[in-house]
Amino acid sequence: MKNYDEQRAFALLQKIGFTRVAGSPEEAKAAEILKAECESFGLAAAIEPFEIETGEVEASFEVLEPYRKSYTVRGYQCAENTPEEGLTADFLYVEDGLPVNLRRAKGKIVLVNGGLRIPLFRKLIEAGVAGIVTMDGSLRDKLDETDLHQRKLRAQVRRYGNLPAVQLRVADAKELVEMGASKAKITLKNENVKRTSHNVTATVPGTDFPEEVISFGAHYDSVEFSKGVFDNGAGSVIIMEAARYFMQHPPKRTLQFNWYGSEEIGLEGSWAYVKANREALEKHALMINVDVGGPVLGHDALLVTGGEDLAHFADYFYQIHGLPVAVKQSIYSSDCIPFADCGVPAISFIRSGAPGASFIHNRFDTMDFLSAEALGKTVAAVLAISDALVNAESFPVEKKIPENIKEDVDKYLYKKEMAELDRKEEKK
Repeated sequence: MKNYDEQRAFALLQKIGFTRVAGSPEEAKAAEILKAECESFGLAAAIEPFEIETGEVEASFEVLEPYRKSYTVRGYQCAENTPEEGLTADFLYVEDGLPVNLRRAKGKIVLVNGGLRIPLFRKLIEAGVAGIVTMDGSLRDKLDETDLHQRKLRAQVRRYGNLPAVQLRVADAKELVEMGASKAKITLKNENVKRTSHNVTATVPGTDFPEEVISFGAHYDSVEFSKGVFDNGAGSVIIMEAARYFMQHPPKRTLQFNWYGSEEIGLEGSWAYVKANREALEKHALMINVDVGGPVLGHDALLVTGGEDLAHFADYFYQIHGLPVAVKQSIYSSDCIPFADCGVPAISFIRSGAPGASFIHNRFDTMDFLSAEALGKTVAAVLAISDALVNAESFPVEKKIPENIKEDVDKYLYKKEMAELDRKEEKK
């Protein structure tokens, strides 16, 4: 007999299937919907606010030589403002920012491949560039079917310095290079602002081992322009089904259910949760994360941010129970990271789409390529192993992050680079 209702989960997914950007009124509305859903089956839930950093940005970009043309851009939130009249400088395409690319980049506005991460931004700062242009999208994009997304210079990145930065479409970047753009002007007016985002939290007390806690998590925010149903309304409704199940079947261990806001801008909701619950995390034995699900064409996977023995157990478990779930020991760029950084092992469920059969972080993340039946496959996978672990007579998962996973988490968080900056600041 099935212990979940995929049609009910799909209906809730449709209900929250609207754009829910971090810190927006729409994100707050979705939080209220999730809270009300919990309370509809007797689970008391709370909405916990936390502060995020964003920005109000106006930006323009113009090529001045050897031709004149203005391009549509989005300014990076929290980037440095230009003078009111703009920043005019020579223009240079520096590709991936190799030393040879950057040897004549000082004082110039530079175009780089892709976006801005710490290693590249650090090199650009050290090279003394005056401004940065990044690119987004694909050459196959149709102008009337795609959107230019907002980006932010995150606080970690800005520890190396700050510069005016804008983003344009890949097709426009190609034209700049082909036309030999040699002088350009960036105008950027940015006002950093604080907004309030929210986590939704609920607790199901354990019957036999209430001092041992297992945490379920999924983020419910989306990026701009996207309905965010694949990423990650699906995860949100999947753990809602888990919450329903364990309310009807009281668990031996205490279960913490968290729906995180602002994941898309740097895991802000889960970071806020672990920072506010440092002492309570001592009792957390495992974090169960669900991020992306529902595509008709796709496959289920489980990423174990913990010991290899847990990965082997999960692999054997799913084969024994006839559930097609690919298991791998790995980190995952989602809300499991803050928990792993605090020493709590995590498992992350994902249902990835087959090639060309799913869309993420754009306007095409809609209900069109999802189904209740596909959503139910991940619900079944989550509930099966969760029920076994939650109700184990002796909890089999060692609360330890193995060295190889710890190294990967540290690399993901740029721990080495941040420590170097700390040492430099201490010497000043």
